[in-house]
Amino acid sequence: MWNDTELQHDVEAEVGWELSSGPRHINTMVKGGAVELVGQVDTYWEKCAAERAVWRVAHVSTVTNGLRVVIPFEALREDDDIALSAMSILEWNGLLPSTIEVKVVDAWVTLSGTVQRHEQSEEAVRTLCTLRGITGIRNDIVIQATALHANAKAPIDAALRRNALVDSTRIKAQLVNGMPSLRGTARSRAEYDEAMHAAWAAPGTTSVEDHLIIGTL
Repeated sequence: MWNDTELQHDVEAEVGWELSSGPRHINTMVKGGAVELVGQVDTYWEKCAAERAVWRVAHVSTVTNGLRVVIPFEALREDDDIALSAMSILEWNGLLPSTIEVKVVDAWVTLSGTVQRHEQSEEAVRTLCTLRGITGIRNDIVIQATALHANAKAPIDAALRRNALVDSTRIKAQLVNGMPSLRGTARSRAEYDEAMHAAWAAPGTTSVEDHLIIGTL
């Protein structure tokens, strides 16, 4: 049976393993499966990577990422320079349409515009996470899709059943007000992400009602 001390040890080991290229100023607080990250890092990528590392650890149920990005003086960039780099990266990504807009204020990137699929919105954020000189990303992209098919529940159920990472006996899909809704318990963040992906993948989905919890079964 795991306890907070053991979980904190595992979390710190995994974060250290992920960010092994140099010293870090990251502290962790753990209580009942809930993990909070505090401290500072030099890049936004490190902030994102630290959170991903925590989610990989067994028995983690929630993560609060309170890390601050403090960019070293020699790595500071002008907002216009960051914006141009961001637009170039997005334009060269074959998954993304030309309808995404970028605004940068004080090294903070805001994405807006429209896409047809949720995965495109997520991809836009992912592809900019490693951009030098940024302190954060805000995603205001709007998903504009065709109407969800009335029988969309069946293909979502099928996607959950055939996914090796998802226990479809514990995660169930419904349609609520014409949009997918997921309920149940995921054993890990990886299972949660796979279940959400199955729901978002249904053509016409513009939102997913998320009632999943992450916990040990």
